Amino acid sequence: MRIVMKFGGTSVANGEKIRHVAELLKRYHDDGNELTVVTSALGGVTDGLLNTANEVSVSGKVAHVKEFIADLKKKHYDAINIAVDSDELKSLCIESIDKRVDELEKALIGICYLGELTPRSIDYISSYGERLAAPIVSCSICSLGIDSKSFTGGEAGIVTDSNYGSAKVLEESYTRIDERLSSLLGRSIPVVTGFIAHNQQDIITTLGRSGSDFSASILGAALKADEIWLWKEVHGIMTTDPKFVPEAKCIPQISYIEAMELSYFGAKVLHPRTIEPAIKHKIPVRVKNTFEPDFEGTLIVAEQNQIEDVVKAVTLISRVALINISGAGMVGAIGTAARVFSVLAGAGVNIIMISQGSSEANMTFVVNEDHLERAVAAIRSEFSNNFIGDVAYDRDICVVAVVGAGMDGIPGVAGKVFYALGNGNINVIMISQGSSQHNISFVVSSEDAIEAVQILHREFELEK
Repeated sequence: MRIVMKFGGTSVANGEKIRHVAELLKRYHDDGNELTVVTSALGGVTDGLLNTANEVSVSGKVAHVKEFIADLKKKHYDAINIAVDSDELKSLCIESIDKRVDELEKALIGICYLGELTPRSIDYISSYGERLAAPIVSCSICSLGIDSKSFTGGEAGIVTDSNYGSAKVLEESYTRIDERLSSLLGRSIPVVTGFIAHNQQDIITTLGRSGSDFSASILGAALKADEIWLWKEVHGIMTTDPKFVPEAKCIPQISYIEAMELSYFGAKVLHPRTIEPAIKHKIPVRVKNTFEPDFEGTLIVAEQNQIEDVVKAVTLISRVALINISGAGMVGAIGTAARVFSVLAGAGVNIIMISQGSSEANMTFVVNEDHLERAVAAIRSEFSNNFIGDVAYDRDICVVAVVGAGMDGIPGVAGKVFYALGNGNINVIMISQGSSQHNISFVVSSEDAIEAVQILHREFELEK
């Protein structure tokens, strides 16, 4: 079986965890599987890199760089000493780490003197978390008697445009990856840095949020993998957050569309963009728990032959805000929505949900709480006359989403949702449902949000 496995988060937090990952890989390799590994940075390293870069771009203190580099070296040396048994391999690994840390130190000192941090520089600095972790994972595998080699995303063949911070992967990547890695599979385990790539000028770029999962999906598609495994510190995709409902259970199988709906609406196990290459090439994605590897986890597939549950999960988004604009001037006025969305896009505001009554006298939408102030300011500036009578907002809200492909074409699901909420004395502030009918999302006050999730989890018997 050909599998691309991605490890991140607590999976590679330190030397003990890396050693555990290497032993896990040996187990699957010895069973005859062809493995490719994608790794994230060691715990806390990427945040440390970005925080240091930002601080020294303002302070210009070279001493701060020296202090950070010393701590960074120690963290990785400690990991090597635990994860790698062989003295020879330890020396090779330390040599690789030293070379990269020296490059990083020069870059950070350059930022001190320049006093600025560009998007290109941020990508370059943040790439070092993965670039330092990959050789350690690879050497740990080698110390167990299995050949392994580490690659940056660019070396593995992932090429992007130059949109630093959220680069777009170019189609030629798939051929390059196949040419560079396929011949290694079976006799060796390639370890590839997640999150980072190169543009066509060989300049480092990054893939944005959840970039390591995205890297795994790209590699899986390019290598025609049988499955892509995303190792997390959870059992899989859950029916809801166990912090809210202790009875929540792992969903054994879910469709691509359901997984993406859950990702958009607060389930942080996957980012929507992560599985796009897998969807295109119809490769199953499995979410498994690194520390309980025998648990099957959640398998994400193109289509399920039999949909047993109308609703698969209930999820919650907090830290959002609701904005309502209203005014008699909006009624029948062509282009109002276009003006609103255009001005919000220009202000860098992401809209999560939209609702508009047929009277056209008001429009309501939900944004990230961090975007609220600039969203309101942008709207008021755009509509400074009496065209819009009021711009009201509410920070004290949450979004609840009910997700399931089985809802499509089944009458009465929305009625069941809102009847249950009514019986529970939960007031619904706003409702939104797409024509796909794969999710019903609505807004409630923050104080009612967890109870709303609990009510719906019971109503649809998701704990059974």
